[in-house]
Amino acid sequence: MALNVIMLGPPGAGKGTQAERFARKHGVPRISTGDILRDGIKQGLPLALKAKETMDRGELVDDETMIEIVRERLSRSDVAGGFVLDGFPRTVYQGRALDAIMNDRASRPLVVVDIVVPHEELVRRLSTRRICSACGANADPAESGATTCRQCGGALVYRTDDNDRIVLERLRVYEASTKPLVDYYRTRPTFRTVNGAQPPDRVAEELEATIMEAVRAGAGLPLGAER
Repeated sequence: MALNVIMLGPPGAGKGTQAERFARKHGVPRISTGDILRDGIKQGLPLALKAKETMDRGELVDDETMIEIVRERLSRSDVAGGFVLDGFPRTVYQGRALDAIMNDRASRPLVVVDIVVPHEELVRRLSTRRICSACGANADPAESGATTCRQCGGALVYRTDDNDRIVLERLRVYEASTKPLVDYYRTRPTFRTVNGAQPPDRVAEELEATIMEAVRAGAGLPLGAER
């Protein structure tokens, strides 16, 4: 059975790190819309550059752009065994579009995990978060004194969208646009929450157990019944 996972959570919840870790362990691709956009920015693609202006203001890229990015990515052969989506969907509209995309796939179920972290902790994390200037990876919070990326050796820098004003704006946008998405998924038998205010290794352990339990819960559902 394919392992199809959506990781939800506000900026600073650690979902990118956890999505990468889980995907690597299970041999499925982590699909990060942020990574796709950053690659496009490096290549100077007009759509990606326009999206960067939006992200730097702490706002979300428009739905149709993100839907097309994900639709194309999920059409590739490497997702046959499943995927971990990080950064998509972010609105109910995107969630409904993903449901439509999944209708064309025979693999089920679609597990949705919401990583929950208190507001005060999110502000603290975002205000001190760094990113690799070369590959775009987030710095490991456990290596606060590091100056280079442990993945590629690139220099770690503070994110342009993590100053105090934009941190608060990003969290406001999340509350307004993405929190309703959690409510959209909440009643599904394959929806779960995980406490993200724990050490990363503990979060990873809880995610593993939670996702596997949700997969088992959804395994006996008729096609599409998890929606």
